Amino acid sequence: MRRATLILLPYLWLLALFLVPFVIVLKISLSDIELAIPPYTPTLDLSEGWKGLRDFFAGLDFENFVFLTTDDLYWKAYLSSLQIASIATLCTLLVGYPIAYGMANAPDHWRPTLMMLVILPFWTSFLIRVYSWMGILSTEGYLNQLLLSLGLISEPLTILNTPVAVYIGIVYTYLPFMILPIYSALERMDGSLLEAAEDLGCSRIKAFWLITIPLSKTGIIAGCFLVFIPTIGEFVIPSLLGGSQTLMIGKVLWEEFFNNRDWPVASAVAVVLLLILIIPIVLFQRNEQKQREAEG
Repeated sequence: MRRATLILLPYLWLLALFLVPFVIVLKISLSDIELAIPPYTPTLDLSEGWKGLRDFFAGLDFENFVFLTTDDLYWKAYLSSLQIASIATLCTLLVGYPIAYGMANAPDHWRPTLMMLVILPFWTSFLIRVYSWMGILSTEGYLNQLLLSLGLISEPLTILNTPVAVYIGIVYTYLPFMILPIYSALERMDGSLLEAAEDLGCSRIKAFWLITIPLSKTGIIAGCFLVFIPTIGEFVIPSLLGGSQTLMIGKVLWEEFFNNRDWPVASAVAVVLLLILIIPIVLFQRNEQKQREAEG
């Protein structure tokens, strides 16, 4: 019973917080828009029992999903979100891996302090942190003032309301999600492997690429997923730092839900976005399982 309970609890958690909301959104995506509250007419009425199910499948249509293919705004938003999320994840990895590597190789008495410094930004509101970057990156912000005072530029740089500001905001916000998994993987690594490689004539750089990187692969993959998945649906950072020039699917969702009040189309956009995120994860897990089976 204890083992069954431990196994059942995560599934109940997923059922309550993932599957049920997904079914609700999927139901709305198959509904028809109406100028009412709520602004849609459901095509599935469970109160009618089997008759409601029969009528639902008889008149089932995917017109809201078809509409997404007729307007280039949506597929451009998907492609732009994928591009921004991929580049931001790569930048976060390039910044986060050296930090995690330095933490893993720091003296033991320094590691708790370094860990606290990494998670310290979480003690502050997310919105406050993003708004602070607006003050830093604006034309009259602290960054331009510093560069002008040092004589590195002759006129203020335009950083705010550009894709560069979005990348800066995403890397800063999600950097701890990249550092912590990589640090966890590097901390468990056996240092004697590097010593053995150096004794066999391998240079430090070569040993790093042949031993450290492969052994930290699980942390790298986990960190990339933790950054990429929330970034692709990000709304606050592109809206505040990117302005109207940045097109991401999170902004499109917001406009469809709250400005256009087209809940069925917005739900269809959310369902497609969820499928885009789930399918690669499932394929990756199957590939990893096949590799473990082949190694076993």
